[in-house]
Amino acid sequence: MAFPEDVLTEDEHVVLHLHPHWKALIRPIAVLVLAIAAVVVGVLLLPESGGGSIALAVIGAIALVAVLWLGLWPFLVWRTTHYLFTNERVLLQQGVFSRDRRDLPLARVNDHSMNQRFIERLLGCGTLTIESAGERGQSVLSDVPDVGKVQTTLYELVEAQHDKHSLGDGEMRDMLADMQDGKSLRDTTT
Repeated sequence: MAFPEDVLTEDEHVVLHLHPHWKALIRPIAVLVLAIAAVVVGVLLLPESGGGSIALAVIGAIALVAVLWLGLWPFLVWRTTHYLFTNERVLLQQGVFSRDRRDLPLARVNDHSMNQRFIERLLGCGTLTIESAGERGQSVLSDVPDVGKVQTTLYELVEAQHDKHSLGDGEMRDMLADMQDGKSLRDTTT
């Protein structure tokens, strides 16, 4: 499920579009493999008549429930969780049936930090915490792939946004000179 492009403004473009790290898929894949193995073992070892067919049906039902609950559902959660970094904001979206989206304008980002446990360092992922001005404060992005590069990209985006909306030294001098010239003109006319 791709992120809808219609949520972007006219001048906005996507810099990074991420899902949580692939490690979130280890358990669903393991459940699928174990469920298939259990059914295959049941087919090969259980007798075809009587209690064997009932036991095989029970194994199949348990395997199906396990695959749907512990395999398919976590996959859908992973697939519908989006971390989107644009030149104007950070969008966090999740939800399979219902949708929860949070927009963090880059101009309101006060601080960001990353944390990696030992295993996360080995796998190349981590947690990115973004603190923004507003009611909700911190946003925690778990299992961000290549979190160090993502944090650096976020820093660059925040700085670019800040530079875009602030005056440079030359612009400030020109404004002060214009203000001074305007004051001089008023002083000479009075």
